[in-house]
Amino acid sequence: MRQKLAIALSLLIGIVGAKAETQLPSISLHLVGDSTMSDKTNLAYPERGWGQVLPEFGLPQLSIKNHAANGRSTKRFVDEGRWSSVLSSLSANDYVLIQFGHNDQKREDPARFASADIDYVNYLRQFIDDVESKGATAIIASSICRRHYTDTGVLKRTLTDYALAARRVASEKGVLFVPMNRRTCEFLTETGEAESQQYFIQVPPDLYGRYPQGKIDNTHLNVVGAAKVAQFFVRELKTLDHPLSDYFYRDTL
Repeated sequence: MRQKLAIALSLLIGIVGAKAETQLPSISLHLVGDSTMSDKTNLAYPERGWGQVLPEFGLPQLSIKNHAANGRSTKRFVDEGRWSSVLSSLSANDYVLIQFGHNDQKREDPARFASADIDYVNYLRQFIDDVESKGATAIIASSICRRHYTDTGVLKRTLTDYALAARRVASEKGVLFVPMNRRTCEFLTETGEAESQQYFIQVPPDLYGRYPQGKIDNTHLNVVGAAKVAQFFVRELKTLDHPLSDYFYRDTL
């Protein structure tokens, strides 16, 4: 009898949950960032941005618009007019997720470099103010972790300054901060150097004409890695009890 009651309650909860999902209003989530988030048009090549696969976990009421682009920093995204384009497409009640850092730290490239303590934080402040002026909601995320280890197998944390700066700006401006750097670095530490290869680009020789000698890329994700990171994002939303988490299928949480 108890078993039958438990099954009935489980089915009822599922029905109620499904009904609640269908009653959600439609919203848009805009993604702004670099190549670790962006869409990859060559689907024959295994690289994927985590923002590219994020829609696979979302409910139909969530429209995800990926504005992220390869090689962009906060500075370059603004200077090229990409940020203006995002703003022109925003509507009230939209969400805008902002994640930079990988290219901001490239001091050797003046077109992209944005110092963590001054330029980067000022661009993030500008982004938040601009989004809020449109009646939309900004979300700040720190950069995902690179797969770089020492000779003894200890993970190198190469984006800490930018992750801390992103957290500080989000706190200062009172917007949601998603600690993607901490979450992904913890995962790579737990997984280890050898096992973590499966989540990044590890192309063998003589497979793609563009890379006859093969290619090892410890910054960019493959399909599996992108899906993993996208799930981290969704789970962080749930942990933070954010309303946006309602727009993702429960089995990804």
